[in-house]
Amino acid sequence: MREVLLGADPDVALSKRAVTALSEARENFMDVVHPGGTLITRTPGGQVRWWTWAGHRANATLAATLGTVAAPAQRVNDCWIRLREDVDRQHWKQAVADVADQLCLPDVDQRAVKGLKFGEALPTRLAQATLAMRFADLEGARAVLEEPVRFVILTPS
Repeated sequence: MREVLLGADPDVALSKRAVTALSEARENFMDVVHPGGTLITRTPGGQVRWWTWAGHRANATLAATLGTVAAPAQRVNDCWIRLREDVDRQHWKQAVADVADQLCLPDVDQRAVKGLKFGEALPTRLAQATLAMRFADLEGARAVLEEPVRFVILTPS
């Protein structure tokens, strides 16, 4: 996602509508994408987000792993992870030091456990562990943690 937002065109034929949508996305996300790594942004309202562009599974893994700096009870998405408002460079450095070797599996929603095929035949903890492994992207999370991070204060446009 990040490469496309930075200007790389996907290796497929694009319709006029797709070309327009890509152009709009590149303009809309210009402030939160960087070729040299990921960004942690702070809005004037105090919201702090780590723009990983890593995808849902990697972000879920990272949010579970970075519990000391990740905002609790957040909805994970493909683009960013919401961080606590008091996170600064020092907090960040402490939180990510050696964390790549200690990745955690993402939390699993109870509705997903109930929806698991043959879930009634499994003990709850085994069903949760099974789904957590399916939802995790340990390799993607490690790759994001190896990238440089820039801190940016966003200003209203």
